[in-house]
Amino acid sequence: MRIGVPRESGEGQRLVAATPATVAKLRKLGYDVVVEHDAGAAANFSDDAFVEAGAATGSTEEVWGSDVVVAVDAPADDRLALLRPGAVLIAQLFPGTHPERVDDYRARGITAMALDAVPRISRAQALDTLSTMSNVSGYRAVIEAAAEFQGMFTGQVTAAGKTPPATVFVIGGGVAGLAAIGTASSLGADVRAFDVRPEAGEQIESMGATFVQAEAAQQEVSSDGYARELTADQEAATARMYAEESARADIVITTALVRGTAPRTLTSEMIAAMKPGSVIVDLAASGGGNAEATVPGQRVVTDNGVVVLGYTDLPGRMPAQTSQLYGTNIVNLLALLTPGKDGELVLDLDDAVQRGMTVARAGEILWPPPPVSVSAGSAPAGAAPAPTPQQHAADLAAAAETAQAKARLRTQRLTFGGALAAVLVILGLTYGPETFRGHFTVFALAVVIGFYVISNVSHSLHTPLMAQTNAISGIILVGALLQLGNDNLVVTILAFVAATVASINIFGGFLVSRRMIAMFRKDA
Repeated sequence: MRIGVPRESGEGQRLVAATPATVAKLRKLGYDVVVEHDAGAAANFSDDAFVEAGAATGSTEEVWGSDVVVAVDAPADDRLALLRPGAVLIAQLFPGTHPERVDDYRARGITAMALDAVPRISRAQALDTLSTMSNVSGYRAVIEAAAEFQGMFTGQVTAAGKTPPATVFVIGGGVAGLAAIGTASSLGADVRAFDVRPEAGEQIESMGATFVQAEAAQQEVSSDGYARELTADQEAATARMYAEESARADIVITTALVRGTAPRTLTSEMIAAMKPGSVIVDLAASGGGNAEATVPGQRVVTDNGVVVLGYTDLPGRMPAQTSQLYGTNIVNLLALLTPGKDGELVLDLDDAVQRGMTVARAGEILWPPPPVSVSAGSAPAGAAPAPTPQQHAADLAAAAETAQAKARLRTQRLTFGGALAAVLVILGLTYGPETFRGHFTVFALAVVIGFYVISNVSHSLHTPLMAQTNAISGIILVGALLQLGNDNLVVTILAFVAATVASINIFGGFLVSRRMIAMFRKDA
């Protein structure tokens, strides 16, 4: 079978559905590949590069007349008319927001597969173009914000004075939000983030941000893994949070998009309360925008000097890398659809992934797909049925009670341990020798100073800090070795323990540092 890669006809679209690297992988699956002339020119991929990878170049008619056509955007009517009956179209079709297209696919007798409708299950992540685009958009959003913001992201201490870091507030802890958090944190900003899913807090904090909590707002995911819309009570609780955080932020990045529709998160009143010179980057502009002042595709400056960016082409501003990632998603899909690696596409509608993204086939409309469990494809046969809402609520209550009991037990243990330690310290200070008091005073001061020094170190400096702690551990190791063989058994035991722990810290620290440095080293 032949795969056609067209030149995207949408205005301003710089992406292409395949790159020379992904064409080589498609060839290994047994397919012939034809690329439209200059299809990758906007992404800096020449026709010669595609030919060297094993593809042929052809006209628009030749490409759209292929057995399988892979594209970035849904084709316009004139391109759709070039598809022959029985052909397979793979692209971002957005059938949920453009239902009028679905009947066209049925009427033309083609098999239409929407890359934006991949079920949110673990084994389908490699096909998920929404995650790919969101990841790039989150990164690029911070770059665009940095270009607009009239200040530095990281704090500076200079002879001329001190400047604080920029405050960034990210709404949403999904793929785009986490990418934005990681990028802003790496630039040295003070990042705060909110997500209505409480389980997202750990991921947000792992990226270096502070998780802003609003206990009144809780959200569940639907059966296919996509977020549900907020209820009225949840919207009221989150609105108060958005108003407080946006007023103090220098940069706000919004990412809330539910099935192609953007819920309103920043009202005109909230934007009016923001500082002049603040920047809003609305990643949900394609769905109408999270901010009330957003104009899709445009840059807007409000009356109080807030810049609102509603760009909808953020992935296309990094065309080469985005095309490579997008093309890899397509390769992974075709690897799934080509079990024999013989260039023959086999569509299995019993597979939850393939069925979930198939919009139409052989004159039949298959959209919307049946509900898919989040764990679909991983649950064993004969698994227990999903719990009812009442059982789910009971399980949540039991889990909350168990968590509270563990927290109480932890608190009791900490209280008892603290009291015991305090008694031992008092006894030591009261009845111990004078030298003990001096040593203990030095120890206590070292703990306090060390805590405040290390806790205020930026995440980006943790690797150099690890090298310093290795040096300190080396000093401890030398001191411990000198005390081994002391006539006092207690001193000998403590020296042995100190030498062991210091050795573990030294060798483990160097091992971790070596692995981290290797991440930044280019292959020869």
